[in-house]
Amino acid sequence: MYFDDPAVVLAASIERLGERAGRQFAALARRGFVLERPARQAAVTGRCRLGGPALLNPGTAWPQTHGFPLSLHAVLDIDALGGWLGSALPTVRPGLLNFFCADPDVPYETYQQLDFRQPEACRVIPADPAQAVETAAPAPALAYPAVPVHAAAVTMLPDSWDVEDGDVAFDSSVHWGAASLIFDTFAGLDANTANKHCAFGWPDTSYANPVTTRDVDVPAVHLLQLARDAELGWSWGDAGTLYFTIPAKSFAAGDFTAARLTVQSC
Repeated sequence: MYFDDPAVVLAASIERLGERAGRQFAALARRGFVLERPARQAAVTGRCRLGGPALLNPGTAWPQTHGFPLSLHAVLDIDALGGWLGSALPTVRPGLLNFFCADPDVPYETYQQLDFRQPEACRVIPADPAQAVETAAPAPALAYPAVPVHAAAVTMLPDSWDVEDGDVAFDSSVHWGAASLIFDTFAGLDANTANKHCAFGWPDTSYANPVTTRDVDVPAVHLLQLARDAELGWSWGDAGTLYFTIPAKSFAAGDFTAARLTVQSC
């Protein structure tokens, strides 16, 4: 769930949860972005965009799985986002991040035989903004038109299904778990990023499943959420959404080979 004004996060949490649980929940807040088509007063943020060619360092091999090239779905300009993310970023910033996942333009008979649950079915590849060159997707990877985006800075709290019992105090005689508490008390805000493209912060969990795994009790870092998009022809399963996450330790080390893709749908 996201808030345009970071100043209201603590107050809203205490109002709905009480002093103790409210402060615990507010402590989970992360900075993130809602990715929107640019408007008159919302300019394109750096080189951030959906679709288009990849921005790769010269000599970088195009990622593949099962012999099929992956499709480029988005590019995030971390330098342009860094002012809001601040210390949440690795010490050595990646510059640009290219997000790929398997989406080959092949006959259905071939497509259904491919296992896209393997880690190789998604890749997040960093690039140096000073060296990166536009690189077109090789066939038969699907290529999408470039859509520059404005990254609107927001503050996010986890949706109910990404909250674990140890995160927030709750009355077990009333709620079966912390997720139940957040679902009930944050009605109207919980899952308000559903059907939106978002970066960092916390992902939408409106499919009633957690997205963010834990790495030694530290939540994974949410990198990117991509919703269905009619203009781009994106639709995964039944109103599905793509989520790119990475273990916190790998993110801090700049090891984006550890990034993983989760697909959820109705």
